[in-house]
Amino acid sequence: MSYPDDIDIFFDKLNKNPTGNNYVVEEQISLTNGAYNGPLKHDNINNGTLQVYTGSRFTGEKVTNFTLSIPDTTPWRREIKIYTSSPTVYVTYETPGDTVEADDINVLQTAVSATQTEVDRYKRNGIIDGGSFVRGV
Repeated sequence: MSYPDDIDIFFDKLNKNPTGNNYVVEEQISLTNGAYNGPLKHDNINNGTLQVYTGSRFTGEKVTNFTLSIPDTTPWRREIKIYTSSPTVYVTYETPGDTVEADDINVLQTAVSATQTEVDRYKRNGIIDGGSFVRGV
């Protein structure tokens, strides 16, 4: 976990759509040095619906220089590699909803424990009294 050096980031999960229809998701992804290599925010993606553009809502240039892979141990997830000169792209796809797994819960539990550990450390060192921070420290 990155805490306490950085704030942990969690993405909202999508329940299975009660209507039986898929969600249409658009993710904004920032590229570094013309590339992005990482997970998509949601699981169970219909691979055939995935499209990448330099603008939101299918605007700008269509990006075709990307690969989508499925991790062996978590076949409901998708990893994407994108290569383009645009600093930002928009990835659109359909999903019936996310798979919430033990790893998702474990990451949250670790983040909560790290936060509690830091609060307790501050309390032990007299920096906070459980309700307020001491100024000038």
